[in-house]
Amino acid sequence: MTPPLYIALRFLTHRKRALLLSLSGVVFGVAFFICMQAQTQGFAKYFIDSTLGSNGALVIRSRFEPRQVGSIVPSKTSKENVAHRQYFEGITDANEIMRVSRQFSNVVACSPVLRGTLSARAGFENATVDLYGIDPALHLQTTDLAHQITDGSLYDFRNKPNSVIVGSRLAGLLNLEVGDTMQLLSPGGQYRRFAVAAIARSGVGAIDSTRVYSHARVAQTLLHTPYATSMIIYKLRDPDRAPALARHFEDLFQHDAASWQEREESTLHLFLTLRLSAAITVSLVILLAGFGIFNVLTMTVLSKMKEIAILRSMGYRRRDISAIFLWQGGLIAAAGSLIGCAVGALLSWSVSKIPIHLRGLLSTDYFVVAWDWRHYFWATMLAIVAVFIASYVPARRAAELAPVVTLRGSSV
Repeated sequence: MTPPLYIALRFLTHRKRALLLSLSGVVFGVAFFICMQAQTQGFAKYFIDSTLGSNGALVIRSRFEPRQVGSIVPSKTSKENVAHRQYFEGITDANEIMRVSRQFSNVVACSPVLRGTLSARAGFENATVDLYGIDPALHLQTTDLAHQITDGSLYDFRNKPNSVIVGSRLAGLLNLEVGDTMQLLSPGGQYRRFAVAAIARSGVGAIDSTRVYSHARVAQTLLHTPYATSMIIYKLRDPDRAPALARHFEDLFQHDAASWQEREESTLHLFLTLRLSAAITVSLVILLAGFGIFNVLTMTVLSKMKEIAILRSMGYRRRDISAIFLWQGGLIAAAGSLIGCAVGALLSWSVSKIPIHLRGLLSTDYFVVAWDWRHYFWATMLAIVAVFIASYVPARRAAELAPVVTLRGSSV
């Protein structure tokens, strides 16, 4: 142990109450930062996983052709030229597009979907629903539908063409249970009866309150469309690379392609804002702890002036004196961060066990937390920076004390 470190420990332990107050400020600041970031990122991750599991990481929709503007025809199919496109509803060559798509290493699976908006009726209740006509085998490979079933059986849905899977919140709105009958109104004005084979909960309110799954051929007959596919959804190995793949697919297939980042842009910005707001708010706790450490070290300098003068007369240099007080701040930061990380992990675990009946943008029965090492890293870095700034001024003042004047009893 170096002499400055040993002296720093002696100075710290001399004022135990001040040490505990300074240490507790860092501990609770780090712990609250970790816990708040775990919660905000947890809900964001839960939303992302849920929407990817239901809507895919990438979607291909309508075919387009560049429009001629004057004598210039846009040569690129980037988002900048969207205004110069002419769109055609439906995908007529879905099988060929999927065959080519599967050759890309980032593509895990893809599924054709026929989507339409219909009116639904069950008993005396009515609702507007988002119908998804699917190929059950392909859709189960591409999405998390199999894990979203809360009641009923996928086996019944697969083997009964006139059956549907209903979102959990929609089922509650229409008072539906497995085995009940619901009616869907076709564009021709006729109701067609379907048996509810299963009820699914994705965790995203907008999906669970409107989504109805049926077989693709049944949906085509019900919607009266000349095409069997209105979009293709993709499951990717690396969803973060979806924007680049979407641009490539647009150039390759001449169909509109949208990544999940583009589709959920507004919601992602909301979660990012909440994370930043929580980080700024909790950082004030660490900042206040820094002020406390500043006061403690300043009082230590004032109370240890003669000791500092004696050390200077013994041959300690200015930087050695500064090191003593920087060591004090460093010890508080290290101990506070270590204990704070442990307390933050415990708080995050405790919060994840708190029951909550959330049925809005997200649907969950417990607080959702994310376990990410970066929360602990940034909390520790924030504590170190705050404590260093708080320690620097007292350390510099201690180094500038004149030993001869101090020993004679003069104040600085």
